[in-house]
Amino acid sequence: MTVHLHWFLPTGGDGRTLVDRHAFSQGALERKPGQSIAGVRAPSLDYLVQIAKAAEQLGFEAVLTPTGTWCEDAWLTTVALAQHTQRLKFLVAFRPGVISPVLAAQMASTYQRLTQGRLLLNVVTGGDSAEQRRYGDHLDHDRRYARTDEFLSVVRGVWGGKPYDFDGEHYQVDGGFTALPPDPQPQIFFGGSSAAAGPVAARHTDVYLTWGEPPQQVKEKIDWIRGLAEKEGRTVRFGIRLHTISRDSAQDAWATANRLIDDLSPETVAAAQAALGRSESVGQQRMLALHGGTREGLEISPNLWAGVGLVRGGAGTALVGSHAEVADRIEEYHALGIEHFVLSGYPHLEEAYWFGEGVIPDLAARGLLPAGAPVGGGAPLLVAGGR
Repeated sequence: MTVHLHWFLPTGGDGRTLVDRHAFSQGALERKPGQSIAGVRAPSLDYLVQIAKAAEQLGFEAVLTPTGTWCEDAWLTTVALAQHTQRLKFLVAFRPGVISPVLAAQMASTYQRLTQGRLLLNVVTGGDSAEQRRYGDHLDHDRRYARTDEFLSVVRGVWGGKPYDFDGEHYQVDGGFTALPPDPQPQIFFGGSSAAAGPVAARHTDVYLTWGEPPQQVKEKIDWIRGLAEKEGRTVRFGIRLHTISRDSAQDAWATANRLIDDLSPETVAAAQAALGRSESVGQQRMLALHGGTREGLEISPNLWAGVGLVRGGAGTALVGSHAEVADRIEEYHALGIEHFVLSGYPHLEEAYWFGEGVIPDLAARGLLPAGAPVGGGAPLLVAGGR
């Protein structure tokens, strides 16, 4: 089993600050109409093209594009970026409750043909009822997962190549089909830490994603989902979502991490923690428990730093250290069964290069990357003796 490396597209904006400009920027990042925010980059097509091209050149297999009311639409953005790249895949996040499953199956099929098979799907059930209501979705947490279960049944059924009928609580479909099923079928990535999420992952997902918890907690999650999948007669692969701060020395990496939180006022952290604390997501509550809202003891496991989660929702931890130390941690998670690493950093363009030119060659030297994968910008990896 080799490591699959993916990067992140900041379609809600990027910058040199940890303040989550998506959900919590009210009052934290002030600006006057028509003025830009210092240190914050708009998610223009030109800027996202830079990141996508850098990710492709550096050897990342795919880029994750988020979903939500705070960012650009993932389907439209990535199909535009596909025209500027050759082999990079796009892990498109979307919410089952706001789109027909038959339409989603058709969109995925079209996407695969337009991009020659470069689509991956990240199913986001949604852990914030307030945001779900912005889309007109008023189901509670557990019923949203029950709907996702039906949604994925319909999607896979429609991809079967012949008319598909389904009669469930949330969907009733008569003869749903795609004129040309996707080839290959997109891999489905899915995350969820609640009791309602586990069975859905076991029945439908190709890759179960967890946020970056300490290794022992990640192992417990892997064992949980693997056991549920075995009862369904299925095998599920595993991935992890992390930020990275990798530098030529550990000292430089930790200095960068400390600078990111030095810019945060107590009021900014308190406002973010209050908003995040209202989330129904079990995974989000697990992220909050890692740091408890304080700046003390943020290295919760060797090279695993919880500082990002002080103000950012979702993935709240980063691998921090020298390139070799970050590679060590990736190898440690890989030994537990993690195959896919979905990574990001602030700013995403610069951090892609730090990781791509520093960590990826180290992982290649350890034999952890697929054969023939580009390494550190696509240049050949030189070894002693000139071979």
